[in-house]
Amino acid sequence: MKKTTTLVLVFVSFFAFSQQQTVDQKVEALLKKMTLEEKIGQLNQYTSNDVATGPITVNDNKQNEIKKGLLGSMLNVMGTTRTRQYQELAMQSRLKIPLLFGLDVIHGYKNTFPIPLAEAASWDLTAIELAARVAATEAAASGIHWTFAPMVDIARDPRWGRVMEGAGEDTYLGSKIAYARVKGFQGNLGDVNSVMACVKHFAAYGAAVGGRDYNSVDMSNRMLWETYLPPFKSALDAGAATFMNSFNDLNGIPATGNSYLQRDILKGKWNFQGFVVSDWGSIGEMVAHGYAKDKKEAALSAITAGSDMDMESNAYRYNLEQLVKENKVSVALIDDAVKRILRKKFELGLFDDPYKFCNAEREKTELNNPAHTKAAREMAAKSIVLLKNEQDVLPLSKSLKTIAFIGPMVKPKRINHGFWSIDLKEIDSTYIVSQWEGLENKVGKRTKILYAKGCGVEDKSKEGFADALNVASQAEVIILSIGERFNESGEAKSKSNIHLPGVQEELVKELQKTGKPIVILINAGRPLVFDWVADNMPTIVYTWWLGSEAGNAIADVLFGDYNPSGKLPMSFPRTEGQIPIYYNHFNTGRPASSETNTNYVSAYIDLKNTPKFPFGYGLSYTTFEYSDLKLSKKTMTNNETITVSVNVKNTGSVKGEEVVQLYLRDRVGSVVRPIIELKDFQKITLNRGEIKTIQFTIDNSKLSFYNNALEFVSEPGEFDLMIGSSSADIRLKDSFELVK
Repeated sequence: MKKTTTLVLVFVSFFAFSQQQTVDQKVEALLKKMTLEEKIGQLNQYTSNDVATGPITVNDNKQNEIKKGLLGSMLNVMGTTRTRQYQELAMQSRLKIPLLFGLDVIHGYKNTFPIPLAEAASWDLTAIELAARVAATEAAASGIHWTFAPMVDIARDPRWGRVMEGAGEDTYLGSKIAYARVKGFQGNLGDVNSVMACVKHFAAYGAAVGGRDYNSVDMSNRMLWETYLPPFKSALDAGAATFMNSFNDLNGIPATGNSYLQRDILKGKWNFQGFVVSDWGSIGEMVAHGYAKDKKEAALSAITAGSDMDMESNAYRYNLEQLVKENKVSVALIDDAVKRILRKKFELGLFDDPYKFCNAEREKTELNNPAHTKAAREMAAKSIVLLKNEQDVLPLSKSLKTIAFIGPMVKPKRINHGFWSIDLKEIDSTYIVSQWEGLENKVGKRTKILYAKGCGVEDKSKEGFADALNVASQAEVIILSIGERFNESGEAKSKSNIHLPGVQEELVKELQKTGKPIVILINAGRPLVFDWVADNMPTIVYTWWLGSEAGNAIADVLFGDYNPSGKLPMSFPRTEGQIPIYYNHFNTGRPASSETNTNYVSAYIDLKNTPKFPFGYGLSYTTFEYSDLKLSKKTMTNNETITVSVNVKNTGSVKGEEVVQLYLRDRVGSVVRPIIELKDFQKITLNRGEIKTIQFTIDNSKLSFYNNALEFVSEPGEFDLMIGSSSADIRLKDSFELVK
């Protein structure tokens, strides 16, 4: 029996190996048939701005290039009708190499999920993976092969508009989410319900100086490796098919032409076998950077550095052949890039069936799948963060007779999509649930809902205040929905002022005078500054931009059908003067011992150091008690582990979810260490009165860091261990020692 099992294992291993070799052999065989012009064609990507129905309108020159096999990929083509039309053009080429269709499927396709930063607030890796899975299923059913997501940039500056697209400020949480989203998008690559992930932006884009999009990044290599690279490595470990380089220069070298990032780290040390695509026009933009004198020199820099596909700059299309003739670029370098792209096309099964993703019946079914809508609603509810509930106004009673629903966010539909949502022009917006509709769906005819807009988002006019006050006077409770416009966050949406726009805060102040209970809903794609509201309003719910089921999800939380469980993935500043602000900072040689001690210590003399709301923070309609912290031992070597256990009890009156967070501090290191670092977490559900024992394992990797020689090491010494409900709400503490 043992011998038979061994033979079977050998056969299975050989079969898997031979299958991989078959793909490689097919790639090599095809490469030998290709002219240099056709090879270079595979390295180019063009956009289409067509609508999703009707005849293709891309110009004749581009159509002819596709027919000649001089294009590898297109982006912004949606729908099975459109993708089939373009693929039919590619099938007229000499070698019939199929096109790849890419699209920014960032947080959903038809069923829009919360913006990624909001999803990160759920701290629910299973739900995040499912959201990506649903998005992939719908996109693939519409002919898409490839999404330009996830964005895994660590971001500590909420002025940067693209914080909405990532997972926040923490490397550990960001790495876990990166892994989950890649797994969700890709599933079993080649299945008709999966798309290739594209991990972006490589690298350190989130550290743009001043929070200004596309701006320079200047940091030590140790900071790069310890804080900004781990989420990329985690995404690669999840099997990410492609990477996208970033717009920024890193320490003076544009990422698109940065060999250290692409050749040394990604394709070298990490052995990445997929391909790298530039960001939109970023190869050509090296001219504006002052790094290349023209697009020809930019093309030389990019291909040498490891950028395989040129998105929309045409630098490769019109310059690589000449660079080969001048012996400045070897054919072998081009062949390597082409093979990486062809391999993915084979793995997707496009050579076997170029139209496998072009099934109109499947498209219709998946875009109207009720399970997807259900997943979007649940993800939206999980993403909501309860910031304050001091007077227990929430959850609202279902016996309320009259509610005033006020604010500029109440009735619009598409705003709930958030930035980077897919605009399906052939589908109306009836499937998007507004906040007004969500409340109506929840209360039915038993409760009267009164409406007033109050003011616009950015308007200076207060003309609507009187109407709002009149409506408020007739109601038992006021729900006020305010925030920033959905397109005030996202790419190219950096802001120096991230306070509540317009006269919205003044509207809050006027409504406060009524003495009625007020529930504040804040809709945004970033942490906003709302210090007065935070100090003076007892009930605040952060709703981000929650997607097509926003209205239903918000109503579920307001009335207690879902007990909020979200935790902040970014610190919320008191004002812009604190930015960048993040929880895991260094102590400095002169730490402030208290918020009032500002004399010759690292502190502001006019502002507290602490954020308004800290990383990991979020309330529930119930309460949780932590007790009985135990360590399996107090010392460990670097090849041992320590088991940590803690009891968590639901001490409130309703069922709830808690994110139990484990933090460590390395007291002394060869380089200074953060005052606190998230190293693990678990999201648990507890019934009223229920107690659960939670266990964590501390191994050497959780104690390791990059030293000054960029070696990932652990060092003997004492470590503080902290368990809590947020980075600033540590319930239990202990310590242990790492010994040689």
